[in-house]
Amino acid sequence: MKVRSAILREMGLAKPYAASRPLSVETVSLAPPGPGEVLVKIAAAGLCHSDLSGINGDRPRPMPTALGHEAAGVVVEPGPGVSDLLPGDHVVMSFIPACGVCAMCAEGRPHLCEPGNAANIAGTLLSGARRFSCDDGAINHHCGVCAFSEFSVISRRSIVKIRKDIPLIEAALFGCAVMTGVGAVMNTCKVRPGQSVAIIGLGGVGLSALLGAVASGAGRIIAIDLNPAKLTVAKELGATDGFLASDPDIVRQVREATGGGVDHAIEFAGAQAAFELGFAITRRGGVTASAGLPPPPTRFAIPAVQMVAEERIVLGSYQGSCVPSRDIPRYIDLYLAGKLPVNKLLSGTGPLEEINAAFDRLDRGEIIRHVIVM
Repeated sequence: MKVRSAILREMGLAKPYAASRPLSVETVSLAPPGPGEVLVKIAAAGLCHSDLSGINGDRPRPMPTALGHEAAGVVVEPGPGVSDLLPGDHVVMSFIPACGVCAMCAEGRPHLCEPGNAANIAGTLLSGARRFSCDDGAINHHCGVCAFSEFSVISRRSIVKIRKDIPLIEAALFGCAVMTGVGAVMNTCKVRPGQSVAIIGLGGVGLSALLGAVASGAGRIIAIDLNPAKLTVAKELGATDGFLASDPDIVRQVREATGGGVDHAIEFAGAQAAFELGFAITRRGGVTASAGLPPPPTRFAIPAVQMVAEERIVLGSYQGSCVPSRDIPRYIDLYLAGKLPVNKLLSGTGPLEEINAAFDRLDRGEIIRHVIVM
């Protein structure tokens, strides 16, 4: 079948993207689903900094790529061997396919699936196949989802069936922002009621984490960002305190405000300075976590003696340490119960044709989550 899709053919083009147009909306060929795969009509797809890292070249990907990894849609056709999904089912996609049999999957950590990670790096589905193509050859899959497409063929291992009473525009946010942010708080750090949490970097994922901290009953929620407007939004969403990351006195201020530092500091900025700030404001015996996915060359330095003498814990958090088939339905239930108001993160919607201009706004920090509506 022929479908429209946003294709990234060259990384690192000049800004503004509305002029350089790194994403070209093309009509391409999409093959039918193979064994264990599903044809999905994409309804809504969110713009994320992980997509932006491919556009600007911070995290190289195989070219050309059908971009996009945060999406919700409707099942059109289950492929051979898929018996638990029917046409018309509503689904959210996970950006890491989980094979179910590797060592990490067997440990209950499908977000670290070894074959799934290898497929994402190669730009294929879990089966190793590529279902998108054009006149000059195959097109790579972005995280096995290719969210910025009218239709996509996706591994069943990347799909979570959801209830139908949540609008698909809002459901799309659960595929990355909510799963990664809320999961970092609830799964990775296991924040307990009354504990203090610092959220560093207030994009869609960071603000999702803030909502997760509120839902977890955190007592003190410290919001930190370079943008004063983001601090205002954070306080509206439940942050008790807001600090500018650029303030040279921020470490002293946060430690004084929290009586020696926070129990948990989680950075979502993907920058060395953000992680080192998080470590500096964490109390003795506390947890510093990184979920920001910095460019591969990034390194950070921490005093080794503090790791021992203060029994510090440093954690990485990928996809919020989630089991998507378990956590996405749970988080949706919390949302529909009014306990996780992720709809407040939605900055706006727009058509596929305006995707480059929307990435300009994301790059400038003007939006939290913009959703492309097919």
